[in-house]
Amino acid sequence: MKIVVAEKMSSTAVDLLREPGWMVVTPEQIEGKLAEQLADADALIVRSAVQVNADLLAHANKLRVIGRAGVGVDNIELDPATRKGLVVMNTPGANAVAVAEHTLALMLSMARFIPKADALMHAGKWEKKSLQGTELRGKTLGIVGLGKIGMEVAKRAKSFEMEILGHDPFVSPSVAKENGVKIASLDEIYAAADYLTLHVGLTPQTTGMINAESLKKMKKGVRLVNCARGELVNETALADAIRGGHVASAALDVFVEEPLKNSPLTALDNVVLTPHLGGSTQEAQEAVGVQIAMQVKEYLKHGVIQNAVNVPSVSHEEYLELQPYTVLAERLGTFLAQAAGGTLEEIWLSYSGRIAEWKTELIRNAAIQGILNESLEEKANLVNAAAIAASRGLRIHEERKPQSASGGAGSVLGITVEALEEEHTAKGAVLHGHAPRLLHLDGIDIEAPLAQNLIYLRNRDVPGVIGQVGTILGNHKINIADFSLGRRSSETAAGVREAIAVVHVDEAVPETVLGELRKISAIEQAKAMRLY
Repeated sequence: MKIVVAEKMSSTAVDLLREPGWMVVTPEQIEGKLAEQLADADALIVRSAVQVNADLLAHANKLRVIGRAGVGVDNIELDPATRKGLVVMNTPGANAVAVAEHTLALMLSMARFIPKADALMHAGKWEKKSLQGTELRGKTLGIVGLGKIGMEVAKRAKSFEMEILGHDPFVSPSVAKENGVKIASLDEIYAAADYLTLHVGLTPQTTGMINAESLKKMKKGVRLVNCARGELVNETALADAIRGGHVASAALDVFVEEPLKNSPLTALDNVVLTPHLGGSTQEAQEAVGVQIAMQVKEYLKHGVIQNAVNVPSVSHEEYLELQPYTVLAERLGTFLAQAAGGTLEEIWLSYSGRIAEWKTELIRNAAIQGILNESLEEKANLVNAAAIAASRGLRIHEERKPQSASGGAGSVLGITVEALEEEHTAKGAVLHGHAPRLLHLDGIDIEAPLAQNLIYLRNRDVPGVIGQVGTILGNHKINIADFSLGRRSSETAAGVREAIAVVHVDEAVPETVLGELRKISAIEQAKAMRLY
């Protein structure tokens, strides 16, 4: 067995890979000949610098597994790896404690004016009166995102006797309660939190979530911490809120532009800034190396796959057949997640036609992946989606209707998401062998492409709606690629028939345009959706 460690890792991690009869090649031995070393290698371990692309993998005819010592896999091309039957693993959560501790450190720094006190002392000034701080005890902490890091923050905040509110639509109230967290809406957290900390992933929905409007909803004197992604915060809006006195202080470890250059936050004394140090501890760096070494070793010795990020255990032929339906499932799940609201509790999946006789675990996980990744901090994938859902208290149900029992109908995938406040159902199919299509939504038949940029409308079925929508989009030079309509077969008791529309457009739709659409008297709901 030969393992190539292409980038520097701790000696502890490298030693874990050593077994009788195994060869471990370290960076010092590679000497710029990585492709040659991979010719007879069984495993490759990288960090973030080595680019594992199709050209490099073309030399790796014996390779079975690629391990990434870290979370992101941007430097690994997953499609060629999957086609070669390689398992790609990463190490999510290995730095959770480090980031959580840094979050608490930033909160304490704001509460006790530690950066300012340190600067004054180094300047030879003894100014106790101006540095009187506050305690964390008894304060309300709002945690947005209850993944591994968010829960580690909650665990530590409890020891400070803080009241903890959390927002995460993919964590059940029972799981949150077990960790001392009370589930609340974003608006409830904004209104109550003395400290607000962000631990969500970056999605179209979370990008710029801290903006002028959301800041106005926050309790006066709030202190904000961001150790997640810089793009979550509109830095200009935050700086304005701090200058205006509505936000007492902020502490940020991540920024839109890194290294930090042209940010209005650098000019503010009551802002604590650190250069993306959240996961930069000796222990965290050691942990990611040790974790990937253990995962790769377990796979090579016992075939145990942990934290894989691609499709495992399928032949190339099976992968080609499954791939269009995993795309359908992910996009249908993403569509439903963006259409629904509230805290999810259950997900139902139904398979009819040929797909009911397949290995549907991959299709199931793709659907869950599409649902979860709308707000999940650690990204779900085709391997870990079901496990992440289970850890968050979400119940998954599946039912099958094989082709013989479905009257010869084509393969149809149905997904239902149940939340505390509402329930939504969608059905879809793959047309022409590759095109994912929406067929049915909440009791209404409608055929629409599950394309990248969509507008989702619910309206009363009255004349003139289509024309008004088209006029508004035309005025803003937004091109319509497809306009799909459907309406309920029966009227309500009030004599009103409900209709829906899914409009495929060529570009992302600004909020200002959605605002105009919502002003149409017959329209009850208008949402922009982005499917990947």
